[in-house]
Amino acid sequence: MEAALNLNLTYAAYRGGAEIAGLAPEWAVRRLGEAAGRRAFDRGGWRARMMIRHMARVVGSEQEVETLARQAFAAYGRYWAEVFWIRPRRVPAILQHIERVGVHQVERVRDAGQGMVYALPHIGNWEVAGTVAHDLGLELLAVAEALPNRRIVEWFVDIRRTLGIDVVLADTPDIMRVLGAAVDRGAAVALVTDRNVKSGGVPVEFFGEVTSMPAGAAALGVRHGVPVFPVAAYFKEGRGHRLVVEQPVQMPTDGTEAERIHEGTRRLARALESLIRRAPTQWHIVQPNWPSDRR
Repeated sequence: MEAALNLNLTYAAYRGGAEIAGLAPEWAVRRLGEAAGRRAFDRGGWRARMMIRHMARVVGSEQEVETLARQAFAAYGRYWAEVFWIRPRRVPAILQHIERVGVHQVERVRDAGQGMVYALPHIGNWEVAGTVAHDLGLELLAVAEALPNRRIVEWFVDIRRTLGIDVVLADTPDIMRVLGAAVDRGAAVALVTDRNVKSGGVPVEFFGEVTSMPAGAAALGVRHGVPVFPVAAYFKEGRGHRLVVEQPVQMPTDGTEAERIHEGTRRLARALESLIRRAPTQWHIVQPNWPSDRR
């Protein structure tokens, strides 16, 4: 009973925050989100400590990692504020303030009638990549984590659908068949790839320490022969975003299928490291992401 009440209160808080944010101008929502993120960091807790650990991995312990971690919390606050604020009617204005880098590669694959995969880190506002894909006339299918609060999950799914992003949950039965059918018909599949939310995964070295990474992006590239693009949607200093599409990661052609998927995932890990190092204070994973974090 108490657990159900907590879930309902959490859902009500999210919806209430979205209603309030929707009434404010973009600049105010952005600044309030950043301020809320900094305040959350200053309150401490295990998430703040986890962010400090992650920043130390990215930039090295000689840097002022606590200051950088606080900035990363501000970026995390901005992300949530933008999610709460966005409405379908605001998408045209959002698109006007997106700088597009490397998107011509996506257009070339689209024009050839081929499917593709986007492998993204938790950086900036990755929902922006979906609005651009929709603007390019692409069918986009994104995989989302199946959170315990199903009402919040359903709400997020509805938000993304209004932006032209179809969503499949990570706990969907036979999910790789669903994603494979999508790329086979020429769709784009977006996978946030820098955190493994399920058991298993592929062991990779990520920022100098071994962890596991989901193999879905590499598996689609290997099995279906589609390009796998590393993608990041960074925040600009003020309003707007900078969408970067890197050259596709070359999937190996030698060895068994499992060996090719494992090596392809390791190559993706290196590509994601490069994207994160460009703007480490916009990378906002606040959960344990390496085995030593859980200890």
